Amino acid sequence: MSLPKIPLAAVIGSPIAHSKSPQIHGHWLKTLGIQGAYIPMDVAPEDLQQVLQTLPKMGFVGANITIPHKEAVMDMVDVITDRAALIGAVNTLTFRADGKIMADNTDGYGFIENLRAGAPSWKGTDGPAAVLGAGGAARAVIASLLDAGVPEIMLSNRTRVRADRLKSVFGGRVTVYDWVKAGNMLDHAALVVNTTSLGMIGKPALRVPLDGLRPSTVVTDLVYAPLKTMLLETAEEAGCITVDGLGMLLHQAVPGFERWFGTRPQVDRATRAAALR
Repeated sequence: MSLPKIPLAAVIGSPIAHSKSPQIHGHWLKTLGIQGAYIPMDVAPEDLQQVLQTLPKMGFVGANITIPHKEAVMDMVDVITDRAALIGAVNTLTFRADGKIMADNTDGYGFIENLRAGAPSWKGTDGPAAVLGAGGAARAVIASLLDAGVPEIMLSNRTRVRADRLKSVFGGRVTVYDWVKAGNMLDHAALVVNTTSLGMIGKPALRVPLDGLRPSTVVTDLVYAPLKTMLLETAEEAGCITVDGLGMLLHQAVPGFERWFGTRPQVDRATRAAALR
């Protein structure tokens, strides 16, 4: 009697011990009764390519990719989805049966699904979005917002040249503001998104004037440690609808899990609790 192979998946980064992904995927595997495993792997940049070539031979069906490998891995795969190419970074790999490695980016999907779950009344056509930050997360957010029909992205970053670079990628619907004038964006924004690490535990505070927030503004922060950042606290006091960043992490994990293990998981309160353990 031959037993079926147990599918394996991983999250690859360096460092990786802080990752909540094993808790999330482990919760889904257990609650759905799926035989499988998802493990963290601390892989140095110089070893990444060899590891990716070896994993499929060991029974791995896919992997999540995190810092510092999200851009470098693009040169090590066979197929890159259009959205990953547009964003310029990868967070999900699938080891296909034909031996090819497919690379995707589900961060934008996770962002939009979290936004829709936390602010069901929000629509892309509601008005402009103010985006703080111009790193990899901002690229995913901007791509997903433009796809959702947001008419204008007002973008500001501490280093303006990085924001200008994103404007050159995404075009005329992006307007760049100097960081010292970032607060001015809030006067016209239907949605405010912090994609920087400012406000995270151990990081400097987000020092952007927030007096332009209105009760009709939806405010979300990609930071989820703490769950309620100063930005979200201030937005709540102003009567805004607020959405924390944990849901993005949960929702971006859904497509990969479905591809690897054959079942689409649900993001619910139990999933959030598992991530916070």
